[in-house]
Amino acid sequence: MLSVTSTFVETDQAVSPDLLTRAQSGDSDAFCQLCRPHEARLFRQAISLCGENSLAEDLAQDTLVEAWKCLRRYNGRCHFFTWLCAILLNRYRNVRRQKRPVPFSALSPGDLESARGAIDRLTDSDSQPDQAAQQTERDELLHQHIERLPHKHREVIHLRFFVDDSMEGIAAALNCSVGTVKSRLFHALEKLRAIHAKQNENEEEP
Repeated sequence: MLSVTSTFVETDQAVSPDLLTRAQSGDSDAFCQLCRPHEARLFRQAISLCGENSLAEDLAQDTLVEAWKCLRRYNGRCHFFTWLCAILLNRYRNVRRQKRPVPFSALSPGDLESARGAIDRLTDSDSQPDQAAQQTERDELLHQHIERLPHKHREVIHLRFFVDDSMEGIAAALNCSVGTVKSRLFHALEKLRAIHAKQNENEEEP
């Protein structure tokens, strides 16, 4: 069965109001301090999207540059990391227009391990080899299905299940209403179910 879990959600660190005020006033050192705790997580999110280390590094870097440019727009209504990920998703949308994401099957063993770890779907260390193989297939299938969704649906799936479990926080990060987030999430999940059902039908055909 196709499923999306929120196991990758991590506790966000509170943003220091003083640090944020200094950064929004143009203090680049304060901005670096503000972002430093989130850099590793941001990279993991980037690699979970594109599956390629070098591209993920570029995406994360571009995200931080864009965040610096529009930092004054951040109003604290969502986690700072959620806000960064909303920017990351927009940067990734631009990349997808120019370059198709690298399929998981084309990654090197090292990159493949990083990509799977990034979306926190590594199999349990006590799993049997056949169980691990089945889990890997499910992970790759889910990734492929999500990639087929429209951008507005991909971003709510990503923010809801891999970044932030708060509907209010997602709405603030995307600058839309909670109702809009719920509607997009509903339609995204319906499309994922439909894609999965169609895939099963094709596999069952002789």
